[in-house]
Amino acid sequence: MICETNFRLGALGYSGNIMKDDSAAASIDPVGLTRALCEIESTTYHEGAVGDFLADFLAGRGWAVEKTPVEQPAESATDGARWNVYAGVAGETPDLVFSTHMDTVPPYIQFSEDAEFMYGRGVSDAKGIIAAQVAAAGILRGAGLRIGLLFVSGEERDSAGAKAANLSPKGSRFLINGEPTDNRVALASKGALRVSLKTSGKMAHSAYPELGESAVHKMVEVLDRLLKLKLPVDEFAGETTVNIGQIAGGHAPNVIADHAEAQVLIRLVCDSAPVRAAVLEAAAGLAEVAFTLDLKFVRLRAVEGLPTMIAKFATDIPQLTNWGVPLLLGPGSIHVAHTPFEKLAKKELLDAVELYVKVAKQLLG
Repeated sequence: MICETNFRLGALGYSGNIMKDDSAAASIDPVGLTRALCEIESTTYHEGAVGDFLADFLAGRGWAVEKTPVEQPAESATDGARWNVYAGVAGETPDLVFSTHMDTVPPYIQFSEDAEFMYGRGVSDAKGIIAAQVAAAGILRGAGLRIGLLFVSGEERDSAGAKAANLSPKGSRFLINGEPTDNRVALASKGALRVSLKTSGKMAHSAYPELGESAVHKMVEVLDRLLKLKLPVDEFAGETTVNIGQIAGGHAPNVIADHAEAQVLIRLVCDSAPVRAAVLEAAAGLAEVAFTLDLKFVRLRAVEGLPTMIAKFATDIPQLTNWGVPLLLGPGSIHVAHTPFEKLAKKELLDAVELYVKVAKQLLG
């Protein structure tokens, strides 16, 4: 098996020392593990099967594995089981934990590959990252370092898995969270404020608008106000941005709409309080407002000698405060995540394994 894996890595142009440290890690082909993970559909709320697979895979390689249930929210269309998966060494407190998420955004896109790239939902966000972290953790464990792995559910929606995990930390000093950063260390990660808006009105025949009250017209006015808000700018991290992601309402073009809803996501570069106040002012007298997600903007540490970037996206890091000093690092480009064109270069994946090992050893000194 080791010879076969060495051959496959060599065929991909890999010349690192991934196979030298630990026999358990030596049998792990990160490309093959990514393929296996991506062939299991795990859009948010449907993480049960991929969690089961990972738990069995890690237990079979000598890790002590814990599966912790993560509750389904009211908005979920399923009551299926889903989990967080933690793997460590029995009786040992880890010094460093690798973590990322098992869920993906919809729709599911079947895995495919060629000589250079892997394609499909999750290859970069974040199942390739899982594979790289598993391989790196095996190498580090073989080198005598105290390492853990934490894979969570729900990051793409509400960080439910991270919130649950934060109630049962393992005492680690460092957390390396994985997201697509092009193998660069993130110096900051924007926060996220999700806003749910609802307007109500009175139905009438559209030929006689004076007899009704349009909820859609109210919503259009609120959304126009939101897009015109002057929101905070950070010299370091850039602008606060607003995305109107979903709009629904009304019954037909010839009916005055009696209801409308919209979902808005605001990327934060500051505390959410002034932004929340601005949203409430914009909606005053027109719409009901609910803030359904509030993830903090965070500044992160650099690692000497490694390239850096600013993550304009949000992560689970604000919900994993009890897992040690956080870093954000992973293979893949966020520019193709959440798109039909998601892909990850095989060489970049294998480079990430070596990079994770290097950073962990540097942190643990």
